[in-house]
This record gives sequence, C-alpha cells and structure tokens, in this order.
Amino acid sequence: MALTINKTASGNALSISLEGRLDTTTAPQLEAELNTGITGVTSLVFDMSKLAYISSAGLRVLLKAQKTMNKQGSMSIRNAGQEIQEIFKVTGFDEILNIEN
Repeated sequence: MALTINKTASGNALSISLEGRLDTTTAPQLEAELNTGITGVTSLVFDMSKLAYISSAGLRVLLKAQKTMNKQGSMSIRNAGQEIQEIFKVTGFDEILNIEN
C-alpha cells in the first residue's frame, strides 16, 4: 500500500495529510517532501486521520521533522487513529511529539 501526501500551505503554516502506510518503503518519500518543504515554516501539522500504519522508519522521519521544527516553530500530530497512538505510546514518541486528539 502506498502513501499519499497532501500538503496545504497557508503563510508560514503547513498542514500535511498522510493517507496509507508510512513504512520503510514510503518514509523516504515523506522525508524528501519535508527536506524541501519546511524551510521557513513556523507551524507544521500532520493530519493522520487516514494513516493506517507507521513503522520505525516513519517514526524516524517524524523525529527528524520535530527536531527541525523545534528550531523554527512548532509541530503537532492530529487525528491519529488508535493503532497509531498505540505505536506512539509503546515507542515513547507520545513523550516527544505534540499529539493532539
């Protein structure tokens, strides 16, 4: 299953909606988007309402984005489903990331 990335920019705010699976195969796709897309962004929001799965590779990309955003603004995760939230809890990412429900 692929990953669909939908970006909505408004001024210095960027919202990224993820749909599908964020895993070893698709994480580089998101990382490439973030490498070119978050320069000058002060508010980054990930909408995970349609994200079915996240692997350690996906978590690594989110962690890298969080570190970047810590320097230039804020990052939050929204609408993460039960399974995704469970993965965040088990890995301790719920302590690192700003997860809004």
